[in-house]
Amino acid sequence: MPIIDPTARVSDGANIADDAVIGPFCIVGPDVTLQAGVRLRSHVNVEGLTTIGARTEVFPFASLGTAPQSVHYKGERTELVIGMDCVIREHATANIGTAGGRGITRIGDRCMMMTGSHVGHDCKVGDNVIFANNAVLGGHVEVGDFVFLGGQCAVHQFTRIGAQAMISGLTGVREDVIPFGYALGQAARLVGLNTIGMKRRGYVKSDLHAARAAYRDLFFGEGVFADRLARLREQAEHSSFAAVIVEFVDAGGNRALCQPSRGVVSED
Repeated sequence: MPIIDPTARVSDGANIADDAVIGPFCIVGPDVTLQAGVRLRSHVNVEGLTTIGARTEVFPFASLGTAPQSVHYKGERTELVIGMDCVIREHATANIGTAGGRGITRIGDRCMMMTGSHVGHDCKVGDNVIFANNAVLGGHVEVGDFVFLGGQCAVHQFTRIGAQAMISGLTGVREDVIPFGYALGQAARLVGLNTIGMKRRGYVKSDLHAARAAYRDLFFGEGVFADRLARLREQAEHSSFAAVIVEFVDAGGNRALCQPSRGVVSED
């Protein structure tokens, strides 16, 4: 049987795993699923059609599964799905999707949402993503695996952040950031690659050289951007880094891409 504090309010119909723990003053709605080992510490609000994956821990005053902050939402039955082994800290928030979007907001496995972070409606967040304090995503944002979002950064709606990118604190992101990219600034610009994160994940020196080469060829090679992308596409047959970047750019179609500051060539 789950451990439910007598001050908590768990609605009839909620699907609660036998080993889940629901702490003092938590509120759990009728369409909520808490999988094995989930722990709601105290004062946590979970509502809507929300699933929280196994062993995820939610800290006080987090609010999950609330209605989208969208003027177009009319009460449609949409979802929030949070993966396994996540840590969701105080005052973090995540909304369900919208009928006009994906219909689902999804957060992957092993993510950490620090205090005050937010995932807007219809976002798709990969695995092993870290949100520092007050990092926020607008609606429909896509975030790849192993992304780090710095404190108080803000990502504009519909923007894509490629896998293993890093967004510096206090950065406003309004254009897509390539995989492995490192972006900072009030209006984000690329300043190189997330080499520190790559090293932590086991990439060796030759990998870093290959990633840097792809980055330089795309943004600082000869010709217009379309010419540089075409050449990088040819390299993709022999470089996995080039392939990942090309795939990301191609998937975005004509979307604006976050660029380096003009005239600056970073070696990071």
